[in-house]
Amino acid sequence: MSFATADLYDEHEENLRIATPMFSDYGGNKCFSGPASTVKVFEDNSLVRAALEEPGEGRVLIVDGDASLRCALVGDMLAVLGKDNGWQGIIVYGCIRDSAVIAGIDIGVKALNTNPRKSVKKGVGERDIAVTFADVTINPGDYIYADEDGVVISVEKFT
Repeated sequence: MSFATADLYDEHEENLRIATPMFSDYGGNKCFSGPASTVKVFEDNSLVRAALEEPGEGRVLIVDGDASLRCALVGDMLAVLGKDNGWQGIIVYGCIRDSAVIAGIDIGVKALNTNPRKSVKKGVGERDIAVTFADVTINPGDYIYADEDGVVISVEKFT
């Protein structure tokens, strides 16, 4: 499906939630969409890896990292894992690393920033719950549309 978030907004304004613009594009695919799957973690990417190890089935992984800039929650190995398992994109409310490599991987990746420090791996966090950041609440199954202009969220899929 080809889309532009600006056109979606013009056509479906009353049915969309707009994430506050704070994310930069890092992945090789700048335009991506799919139903949301969520993880809520703090400086621990164990649940991020566990999610990306599953079949993505065209979903977008939403990672609520509590806006921590102290470590990365996604690196090149997880981006490749996500691409290989059929995930359309990853949006990280936190940092990624290996950004130069991720730029060449055919998956959408948006994040607040980069940090070379890896996260801890204690398996702490929550999965498939409503997460709130960037002035929006994202529920598992909400439809995510992301491109160079931003991220819009809908409860329904637009064709």
